Amino acid sequence: MFTTSRASRRGLALVAGLSVAASGLALGAAAPAGAASTGLVISEVYGGGGNAGATYTNDYIELYNPTSAPISVAGMSVQYRSSAGTAAATGVTALSGSVPAGGHYLVQEAAGTGGTTPLPTPDATGTVAMSGTAFTVWLATGTTALNPTADGSTTRTGIVDLVGVNSNTFETAKAAGTANATSASRTAGDTDDNAADFAVGAPNPQNAGTVTPPDDPDPTEATIAEIQGTGDASPLVGQAVTTEGVVTAAYPTGGFSGFYLETPGTPDTPGASDGVFVYGSAATAQVEIGDSVEVTGDVSEYQGTTEITGVGADDVAVLPESLGTVTPLTVPWSDLDTPAEKESHEGELVAPQGDFTVTDNYDTNYYASFTLASGDTPLVQPTDVADAQDTAAIAAISAENAAKAVTLDDGQSVNFNSAANKGTPLPWLSKTNPVRVGSAVSFHEPVILEYRNSLWNFQPTSPVTDSGADVATFTNTRTAAPEDVGGDIRLATFNVLNYFPTTGEEYVASGQGSCTYYDDRAGNHITDNTCGTEASPGPRGAATEESLARQQAKIVSAINDLGASIVSLEEIENSVKLGQDRDAGVSTLVDALNTAAGAGTWAFAPSPAAADLPPTEEQDVIRTAFIYKPADVVLVGGSKVLTGSAAFADAREPLAQGFKATGAPDSDAFAVIVNHFKSKGSGVDDGTGQGNANPDRVAQAHALSDFADGFADDLGTDKIFLTGDFNSYTQEDPLQVLYGDGYVDLQTQFNGGETTYNFDGLAGSLDHVLANSAAEAMVTGTDVWQINAEESIAFEYSRYNYNATDFYEPDPYRASDHDPEVVGLDLPAIKAPSTVTATAVPQVAIAKLTPVGLVVKVTSAAGTPTGSVTVGWEGHTKQVRLVRGYATTLVGPFTQAGLQPVTVTYAGTDAIAPSSQTVNVRVIKLF
Repeated sequence: MFTTSRASRRGLALVAGLSVAASGLALGAAAPAGAASTGLVISEVYGGGGNAGATYTNDYIELYNPTSAPISVAGMSVQYRSSAGTAAATGVTALSGSVPAGGHYLVQEAAGTGGTTPLPTPDATGTVAMSGTAFTVWLATGTTALNPTADGSTTRTGIVDLVGVNSNTFETAKAAGTANATSASRTAGDTDDNAADFAVGAPNPQNAGTVTPPDDPDPTEATIAEIQGTGDASPLVGQAVTTEGVVTAAYPTGGFSGFYLETPGTPDTPGASDGVFVYGSAATAQVEIGDSVEVTGDVSEYQGTTEITGVGADDVAVLPESLGTVTPLTVPWSDLDTPAEKESHEGELVAPQGDFTVTDNYDTNYYASFTLASGDTPLVQPTDVADAQDTAAIAAISAENAAKAVTLDDGQSVNFNSAANKGTPLPWLSKTNPVRVGSAVSFHEPVILEYRNSLWNFQPTSPVTDSGADVATFTNTRTAAPEDVGGDIRLATFNVLNYFPTTGEEYVASGQGSCTYYDDRAGNHITDNTCGTEASPGPRGAATEESLARQQAKIVSAINDLGASIVSLEEIENSVKLGQDRDAGVSTLVDALNTAAGAGTWAFAPSPAAADLPPTEEQDVIRTAFIYKPADVVLVGGSKVLTGSAAFADAREPLAQGFKATGAPDSDAFAVIVNHFKSKGSGVDDGTGQGNANPDRVAQAHALSDFADGFADDLGTDKIFLTGDFNSYTQEDPLQVLYGDGYVDLQTQFNGGETTYNFDGLAGSLDHVLANSAAEAMVTGTDVWQINAEESIAFEYSRYNYNATDFYEPDPYRASDHDPEVVGLDLPAIKAPSTVTATAVPQVAIAKLTPVGLVVKVTSAAGTPTGSVTVGWEGHTKQVRLVRGYATTLVGPFTQAGLQPVTVTYAGTDAIAPSSQTVNVRVIKLF
């Protein structure tokens, strides 16, 4: 049986253990029983009409009605877009009339100059000139031109069915390309996989006069368990059935258009579920939770879920006598550790048992859903905890992740990020209920265990339109500041998410180039989408001064609350690429920090001279930088950028700087080198599960290690810290290179378990502070201040006014998408200077005959020096104890005539620095 396509949703890459986002505009697998649907599908598409080699004179789009009743298409349309299109439809053809039961509906489009055979009499006529080889078409509920990939997401509100022919937009996978003499025709049911559902062959247009009425056998009486069966699919697929049960969940609004039915009592059918979904909006309007009902409809499988479909108002009857009540299943999630175990309880009412923790809240801003992990920790990125080359360990972690994962949904298929729904308040989230990754979940009422969007879900029994506190509550794990890491100062690293003081609008106004933007629901520009060109990129941050102020307020709050003396920054504007001084961006940030913290609190490390930088055309539009507090530390020498390295042709070159405590000697300097390796989003995939461009990052790690050694030698220190966004999880190959060269990951060494990044529900660290052994000896503790990666994107400045609920606050939470890491450092004590004064009495001695007296005085502002001094002359030394800062002794006799130096050295104490003085004694010979 054909089943209509419905709203799609972003899926998790948990099972495969992916660590890289897929690119492109492909619509993911469509959601099951949910969005507005008519039952219609697109059954054939043909764009070669009238072209060379074509038989038919016109292009066409054909619809099919798989149901047993006519379906009206009044007010609907078919829409067309090119295979590379990303905007709204470029062709819309309005429909009228209806599609007969089991029949077709032919939409004639533009004619070419060739062809010999006209189409059968069309049921609707348009003028769209379709491509003969590649395109996207869809059936829409209205006549307004829609964009299936609007807002950068796979929103499909108002789209009933979609076919992508060798296109960038499709369901699951694109259908093969056609030619002038071939069409793409549906070969079987609708699995929402264009590649599987369509085949290329000779065109066969059919209009409303071509009807193949579906069979309408008498329904079979069956229990819910018999309908579900003990396998992946129902043994009664395609058959009409009558069954009865108790309504456990109902979704009359929100797009699901159905209800769950379950056999009363405690689920006890071995291997088969006692619950099933009933699809039909008219039927759902007739029932309430707790009703005992009888239902008649057709059994179908939709993306692995057994459903009773085609249920109208007359196909459901509320029974006069109750069948009883349903007892929720109370099996711990860990006991349902295989797909078969979960399948045996699909559609049943469950009371979740054991601990659950939020592991992903990205989809919260779109579909008001969370991914949960059973247990008290989020799911982990496999290569963050196991060597990426250990394929067995990686597979085991991926399998464990898949077994632990379950989605908590909101009982709706609404995409709150689409233009049509941004005015509807987002459920669950609020400023006081941020629902973070890591939040513990407490369930307060049973939910439905269901399979939807190729994921296992906990579905509330009715749509959640408020805080959902009656269904589940979440702990608030926000902290006001990092943990105490000890030490004299803190070293931190922070990716500031494309902080560009040059806004998109300023860039355009200056005449440097053009921009496209992401807008809020009122049409105001919020962030830059694309500015400039690939060869000459422009800004990529806030679009307007107002948006920049919101972004900057969050970053300033986060940095000032870090309590750090040195912060290495990543993803900050490289202003030289925008025709300004290279340090203009970081200077603007420092000004904002000082406005908030007090004048002079912060300064930045100036860039090297232009001659010591890569050519401007080779630099990226984002860069790394250092900011610091002059009251705590000062710069030692100038900064240095790695130049001339082919390894960094596609990434930001490392930036090195020496630091020491304010007032300390240069000999106390230590080196910090900030990095931003090549991202995982582009480049060659080496097949190791470490994302794209892994070989590039490995080469960059080797080059960094050599650069660090050279810089430290020039600085005169053996203490080296490597900081930044390495775009490498903790156990991946690039970090293994650095471990092999003597560096340790400080977060792993001192405080394992906290991570800086979350992708597709998997927690891991892309940001690191590494240290060689000499630098590690300075470390007193580490902390990841988890203020960003754990937060819903709804709180980010870039989503300001995206939803009717105002989530923005000028606080540190979701200032970026990476968490900052903080390291405590003990610095060498700064000693007070001392002065040695030595006087020879007399100042003349006779060689080989007379010694001289020496009077020594040692002073210091820190108090009276104690200990001893060392006196040296002509290869002799002696220790003389200080008494109240004074010492006296004899030196000589001297063996050689002339001015002979006598050196007095004070070794110092914990509080007083060493010092020395040399006096000359005149030595004469008598014979």
